[in-house]
Amino acid sequence: KGAGVKPVKDFALLEEMRRFLQWRARDAILLAEANVLAGESLDYFGDEGDRLQMMLNFPVNQRLFYSLATGDARPLARAIRETGDNVPRDAQWVNFLRSHDELDLGRLTKAQRGRVLEAFAPDPSMRLYQRGIRRRLAPMLGNDRRRMELAFSLLFALPGTPMLQYGDEIGLGEDLSLNEREATRTPMQWTAEPHGGFTKAKKAVLPVVEEGIFGYRKVNVDAQRRDPDSFMNWLVRLIRTRKECTELAWGKCEVLESGSPSVLALSYEFRGAAMVTLHNFADAAQTLRLKLALEGGERLVDLLAEEHSKADRRGVHELVLDGYGYRWYRVGVVDETLTRKRF
Repeated sequence: KGAGVKPVKDFALLEEMRRFLQWRARDAILLAEANVLAGESLDYFGDEGDRLQMMLNFPVNQRLFYSLATGDARPLARAIRETGDNVPRDAQWVNFLRSHDELDLGRLTKAQRGRVLEAFAPDPSMRLYQRGIRRRLAPMLGNDRRRMELAFSLLFALPGTPMLQYGDEIGLGEDLSLNEREATRTPMQWTAEPHGGFTKAKKAVLPVVEEGIFGYRKVNVDAQRRDPDSFMNWLVRLIRTRKECTELAWGKCEVLESGSPSVLALSYEFRGAAMVTLHNFADAAQTLRLKLALEGGERLVDLLAEEHSKADRRGVHELVLDGYGYRWYRVGVVDETLTRKRF
């Protein structure tokens, strides 16, 4: 092609790749890393879902971090609505917080991108390609357990399939002395042994994080496995709970009006079962008055704690969310023992 000629995207090739893959390995998938506008996603999924099975949800990912930076859940709510109708039956979004690349903020406006960079990458050394952040999640959130739990609770409550980057389950840090994206690709910290137990070699290809609060002697899988209150064990319990919630995996998602710009409220319905999840992006407590147009909506049973709710005579729930608080409610359960669990 000559200079100035716009390249043509051959999406039909994706259909050929899909047919070949399904013939060779029926349990394999094609996952796209395509940071495109929500309206262009069908080009990759295909009208009938006959191209790629899954796509990383960049529109939601970038606005999720904008909401975390500003305490305003409304941009994220809009992104969820925009991407919710673009998925064919045999395809799905993949939601993520961080990946092995930089946190790409290229689809945000300049002002929005500036807010996220100011909040999570205040030093120029933390930024990359004039559009993104080369940091791990835990350092970005100030290693604040409340904000980390909020982020992962939200990840597992979004419509789609959640994806984790290795190390985020223990709050792994980054090494900004390494070049570009290598800062977030340091070895997994398994134990307090040399190189974090990752290798017996005298020298690793990339060095493990050694010093500070994220050093391998303080942050490693071995220590967190033995601590019932560790972040990793909290996340294991969250994953177990999500796997028990068919509404989240299969249900139709709707963004509800929460009455607070800081709170994202989502409902899910599937085969007569329903759930509601609430996430507060503000550091201050929020009081909500929520009325649900769902069968059994006068009764909510918390799946993660003991914060059950019964509506008043008008069918309104008055709910209080702590700063960075979250709730997963099952709707209309009569026997609380069926869903109560120690989280």
